[in-house]
Amino acid sequence: MKTTIIEPSKGWRLIDFNELWKYKDLLYFLTVRGIKARYAQSILGIGWAIIQPLFTTLVFTVVFGNLAKVDSDGMPYILFSYLALWPWSYFSGTLTDSANSLVANAGMITKVYFPRLILPLSAIFSKLLDFMISFVILLGLLIYFQVLPGWEIIFLPVLLVQLLLTSLGIGMILSAMAVQYRDVKYALSFIVQLLLYAAPVVYSTMAVPEVWRFVYSLNPMVGVIEGIRAMFLAREVPWEWVWPGSLVSIGLFTFGLFYFRKMEKVFADVA
Repeated sequence: MKTTIIEPSKGWRLIDFNELWKYKDLLYFLTVRGIKARYAQSILGIGWAIIQPLFTTLVFTVVFGNLAKVDSDGMPYILFSYLALWPWSYFSGTLTDSANSLVANAGMITKVYFPRLILPLSAIFSKLLDFMISFVILLGLLIYFQVLPGWEIIFLPVLLVQLLLTSLGIGMILSAMAVQYRDVKYALSFIVQLLLYAAPVVYSTMAVPEVWRFVYSLNPMVGVIEGIRAMFLAREVPWEWVWPGSLVSIGLFTFGLFYFRKMEKVFADVA
């Protein structure tokens, strides 16, 4: 009789994309479940996806635009801040949801096998609905201020891919760490708050000293935010801000994939 011995793999492993595709229905179910759970039994329901970014923008406009008189590169501050909050809200939301995805679904991990990567992926994909709703608000602001995007808007998918790679990369790293180190859950809100001020959400990149600009551009969200502002306002795309962050986002995504797979074998033991 032939005996098959199953042993845990060692070291760094590649992602089995064929296996992920086989579980696409589970990914879809968890994504829809995440959307429903967020708005279930709430009075405003999906309206929170409109209220949160809009009111945050209004607060930033009053505090930083009117009181602190922060430079907004010659554009209305409300539009200046919302063009940054649109991608930032998605990024910060995915960090929180993906980091907690494995711990929140510990029961599934310990009882049944499926590609664990589906959990942070579903958390990230479920935020896309909020992202699209926020885009509708952005269109309304552009119409109100009579701003027409230029031809540079054709490069928008490049920045959205960079945003997605950054969110996926950091999300996979944090979700894998959160299983072993529960401190991640408690430190996450503090980390997200710090990252907010490390990106040009409430201020312009022109405020950054020139000697530090290259180091600053290594933050992937800097290029995403500045690129989106330029594209929607028909300005020249600041590729000097975009390309360094794009390389970092690819690096984060690649490292996140390998790190997640390396840690995956211990998820069921410590979840």
